[in-house]
Amino acid sequence: MASARSYKGGVEPPVDVTKLSPPARRMLDPAGPAPLRKLAARAIAPGLRPAEAVTVCVLLAESGGEDAALAQATLEKLPAPLLNGALASPDLPAGVLDVLAPMYAGDIEISEKVLTHAAIAPETVERMAAKAGELVCELIAVNEARLLLNPHIIEKLYLNKSTRMSTADRLVELAVRNKLVLNLPAFEQATKAIAGELIAEPTEEATFDDLQFHDARAVAAETVLGEGEDTHFVDDDGNEIVIEKARPLYAIWGDLRAPAKIRLVQLGIEALKRTNDVEKDSQADAGAIRLLAVRDTNPLVAMAAIKSPGLQENEVLRISSMRNVSDDVLRVIATDRDWTKSYMVKLNLVCNPRTPFAFAARLIPHLRENDLKNLQRSHDVTGAVRAAAKQHLSRKH
Repeated sequence: MASARSYKGGVEPPVDVTKLSPPARRMLDPAGPAPLRKLAARAIAPGLRPAEAVTVCVLLAESGGEDAALAQATLEKLPAPLLNGALASPDLPAGVLDVLAPMYAGDIEISEKVLTHAAIAPETVERMAAKAGELVCELIAVNEARLLLNPHIIEKLYLNKSTRMSTADRLVELAVRNKLVLNLPAFEQATKAIAGELIAEPTEEATFDDLQFHDARAVAAETVLGEGEDTHFVDDDGNEIVIEKARPLYAIWGDLRAPAKIRLVQLGIEALKRTNDVEKDSQADAGAIRLLAVRDTNPLVAMAAIKSPGLQENEVLRISSMRNVSDDVLRVIATDRDWTKSYMVKLNLVCNPRTPFAFAARLIPHLRENDLKNLQRSHDVTGAVRAAAKQHLSRKH
């Protein structure tokens, strides 16, 4: 007979096969009749109740055996009576729910039955929260008791592009109010931004914030930057001008609230990790968002951008030379060992008059002699940097 070890597959928590009926175990038995297993892989299981029939199909799909592909295809389009019957049973194993939940995360009626099932595991809700559509996200978000016990669900909802902006704000506020620390790169900045603003009550209809957030995301997906291209250029008078292709995004960006800007930065990062989920997302459009964010007048937004795990080396090189970013942004770059391995980043920071002198001074000894000579004659750097470059040259000779 088949064992739990034989058919555990990717099912977590594992299903205890010994608790299944003898006919169900016979269908799973690798030494049993092959035609019987093929029927079970099609969810045709005479004599089995819906919960057991679906369980057998899930275990076959996860077994890696010759019927796995057929069973997997069956699971993705289970007949409604069979699926509803299985979900109505209190005996449906948690591991089976874990397999089914992400498949049907876009179906509000099925998802409601999954989320209210007594056997559902917190990890299953996490997986649903990461893939769910807008209505299912709202359904997950209303169960505050579950969210407080399992903060990872809040993280997944926050990073899900289908979650309404107003809902994301409310979830972060819930975490802050209950002293939870979320594993989000810009959580500190997001909490400060939300703490300083009035959080709107959740509504059934999309809010103005939601519409702006979705508009900005859509326009960012169309603002594809070329290799090394910036969202701005410097005119003959030294003024930064937004490039033509970035103007629509820049206009929407200016009207967004700080929490929405911070979340856009984070979702740009997440999109890079899940490029198969979103057709238009690319490194370029995420970079366009970051290059706007790092220049933002709100320091919380700028810091969220410069601390983004998705920040690319070519972006850091460009940002290190910008004279319209905050001292704090340049300080973060100067203290990052990986970024300052680049000679050009070190040189840009020293040449940038916005870099705090204490950090520029630490980098001067690492510069080449020719660059030090140029620095001591330059009128584009501070007097302190010119003096330090001159002093270091004199020590060399």
